[in-house]
Amino acid sequence: MAEMSERSLPQMSALTPHLVVDGGAKAIDFYGRAFGAEEMTRLAGPDGRLMNACMRIGGQTLMLVDAMPERGVVSPKALGGAAVTLHLTVPDVDAAFARAVAAGATVTMPVSDMFWGDRYGMLTDPFGHSWSIATHQRDVTVGEMQAAMAQMSPECGAAA
Repeated sequence: MAEMSERSLPQMSALTPHLVVDGGAKAIDFYGRAFGAEEMTRLAGPDGRLMNACMRIGGQTLMLVDAMPERGVVSPKALGGAAVTLHLTVPDVDAAFARAVAAGATVTMPVSDMFWGDRYGMLTDPFGHSWSIATHQRDVTVGEMQAAMAQMSPECGAAA
């Protein structure tokens, strides 16, 4: 990673996730091991907390900052969980999922073939953020998805 003085911030897309974590340096390491994130920039404040970091996953930018409760910037752990799921589409969901679990993610929904045509699973990273990972397997029409949903049990969301 180049020093901030040598490079400007990466270009952002119209919508760029900006995660708040407890332990930004550890999060950068985890995202690299789990999702192949490439660190672009890192800027620590005077107190050592991460004020801004930019990473790239699958060609897309992800921003990261340490929690600063005194400024109202809190992590999912402080809130009792994440209200948003970050979604990754990858060539091999099984390998990507195993890599994330080996890096320290917790499985919240094992990988399986889904009625909408993806092989899909969900996990939570060690910082409280929810992730879904999928590989598209087949195209499914809206009618086919509606028919599959009609067969689902309302109690558990599984096929009846």
